Amino acid sequence: MDSMTQSSQISSSHGFADGQNAAAKESKLSVAMDRAPITDLIHWRDPKKSGLAFGLSMLLLLSLAAFSVISVASYLLLALLCVTITFRIYKSVIQAVQKSSDGHPFKSLIEKDVSIPPETFRKHVDCGLSYINRALKQMSRLFLVEDLVDSLKLAVIMWLFTYVGAVFNGITILILANILLFAVPPIYEKNKTQIDKYMDLVRTQVNTTMAKLQEKLPGAVKSNKTE
Repeated sequence: MDSMTQSSQISSSHGFADGQNAAAKESKLSVAMDRAPITDLIHWRDPKKSGLAFGLSMLLLLSLAAFSVISVASYLLLALLCVTITFRIYKSVIQAVQKSSDGHPFKSLIEKDVSIPPETFRKHVDCGLSYINRALKQMSRLFLVEDLVDSLKLAVIMWLFTYVGAVFNGITILILANILLFAVPPIYEKNKTQIDKYMDLVRTQVNTTMAKLQEKLPGAVKSNKTE
């Protein structure tokens, strides 16, 4: 009996430790997500960096709206080359005048290893592959009408997007999405309680409507019962 009691205590202590480790990992993951660079940018933790990121992204999108992708890429690369060549010539002239032997101004950057490690590449490929497989599975489920209600939801969304596409083009939607990306998070942080309250009301109303709709669809009710 004593050995059984000790073994049960040991197993319970191991289970408690595993639970603590899992909770610690989840808390570390949430903290890491909160401290992610993109999260800091869209929440305007550093106004200078967020303003620079927002300005550059808007400039890029507006350039793509006015010019072709090839023209924008060519101008960007040309501007970068003009800056590096000018700086290289300037440093060479300064070294010749001062008779210094500082060497190439970009020596530290040239010697830096910019190759992608195979492990990192495989990690991102595996992560991307998992997302692709999940998306393919979801598309197969929706387009083959595994759940009639979900397929009807997709049909309604696609029908609404036809009207959106008639009014806006892709670049305009990206510009609006970029503005919302940098505008919504700080507004949400300031009015989190009120927004969550209204979102809960909308979610409850949508779930109630979907439940009533599902009750009127014999095929959906039957599939739920079989599940």
